[in-house]
Amino acid sequence: MASPGPLSTWYHVRFDENGITRDVHPGDKEPWSDFVPWAKIIRICFKTAEDLMFSDEIYIFTSDRTESYLIPTEADGGAELWNEIIKRGLFDAELAIKAATAPEDSLFCWPPPP
Repeated sequence: MASPGPLSTWYHVRFDENGITRDVHPGDKEPWSDFVPWAKIIRICFKTAEDLMFSDEIYIFTSDRTESYLIPTEADGGAELWNEIIKRGLFDAELAIKAATAPEDSLFCWPPPP
């Protein structure tokens, strides 16, 4: 199967005052989209990439389901979303700085587990 190309060309993330929209069009699979309301978010985790060949990942947990929503930071709009998450206080800014300088394959969550 052919590669769909760089992540930023087929994985799009947008947000507004109501929430986050993912619009994904992998070339070899069915396209899909979904919406995550800000008000439903209960935890955010940030996972640093295993190495430079991979993207850092944002995991969004909501009160609506047990599975998280995965958003690669290299997605179109991923970096802007990460900034908005911090701005909204959904992830601690000091922890975000620690995560940005952490070793590969590290996981940080906010709020921390009880």
